[in-house]
Parts: sequence; C-alpha cells; structure tokens
Amino acid sequence: MTTETTRSRKFKAILAGGIVLGVGAAVTLAAWTDDEWAEGVFGAGSFNVQGSTDGTEFTDHESSDGAAALDFQVGADNLSPGDTAAAPFVLRLDGPTSYDANVELASAVGSGANADALSYEIVQVDAAGDCSATATGTSVVPAGTALDSTAGATDFTLTAGADDGVGTPVALCFKVTADDTLTQGDPATAQWQFTATSAE
Repeated sequence: MTTETTRSRKFKAILAGGIVLGVGAAVTLAAWTDDEWAEGVFGAGSFNVQGSTDGTEFTDHESSDGAAALDFQVGADNLSPGDTAAAPFVLRLDGPTSYDANVELASAVGSGANADALSYEIVQVDAAGDCSATATGTSVVPAGTALDSTAGATDFTLTAGADDGVGTPVALCFKVTADDTLTQGDPATAQWQFTATSAE
C-alpha cells in the first residue's frame, strides 16, 4: 500500500466523521425546549337574604324559632269577624351577595283555636309604609288563602346590588282577615317560610 493511498483513506475517514458530527450537532439543536405555564384562581360567591319588619333594619331570620315578628297594625290582637289586619315584611339580598334570587313561599303554618277562622293575602307594594288593610299591588298570595296553605303563591325576584352594595328591597304586605266563625278570646298564630334560590 502506498503512502498516497493511506492518506486518501484517512481523508475519507475524516470526512465521514465530519458528516456524522454534523448530523449529531443538528439533533442537539432540535432538542431545545421552552415552557409556558397557565394558572386559574377560583373563589365561591356569596348568597344571603335578609328580612325587615319596617324596611329599615335588616337582619337574618334563618329558622322558625328566630322568625321575624310581624308588626300587625292596631286591632290584630282584638279582631272581630270581617276585620283585616296588615303588616309589612321586606326582603333584600345583602351586600356581599353575588347573584340575583328567585323567591318562593315555601310553607305556611296556622295554629291555635282560631286558625281556621283566619285567611291571608300577600301583595307586593312599593315600600313598607304602603302596607295597609286596603293596600293593593302585585299579588304574591291571593286573598282568602287559609293560614296553612301556599296555594296560588307566585314567586318573585330579588336583585343583587352592584359593587358589594345591598340589593333592591321588595316590600310584601301581609293582610289577615277574620271570618264569621271567629271565636271570642281564642288565639291563632301564623308562620310563613320564604326560600330564596340563587339565579345565575
């Protein structure tokens, strides 16, 4: 083998090695990586309904034991047949509440010896001060409904406030009427439960 042949083979080997090295370098460049991350932070909204017997002082009444005592006008404790006594109850959503609400009269209970002699009606009025025995407005419960019945009750809406402000109040006027079967001296008690459901 001549020196010329040996040099030629070495040169070819070096070229071949260079080609391999070049391919290897290209693979290394293609393996570069870069990352992007995304994150979401979540929190629960708030939902709370408050009630008021005068449209001014609002608080929670979350159980039958803590029911708001409606302030029926003069004569509610001394009814005679045909009399009607009225009292306002105002509902609103508190400041932190995030959603509007659909409100339904969920239950009504009448008790006492004169419970069957009394019926009631609920109308929506503009303000607590508009509630009277002769008040008119949007019907929530029709006149003549028994104390232990929610028949014919209509749902209504409470609107949440903006920017953590309290919601728009809805004033209800309860009107209770005595019929001819009212017995002298006997008592009666009525209790109503409203349930509000968040509306998305």
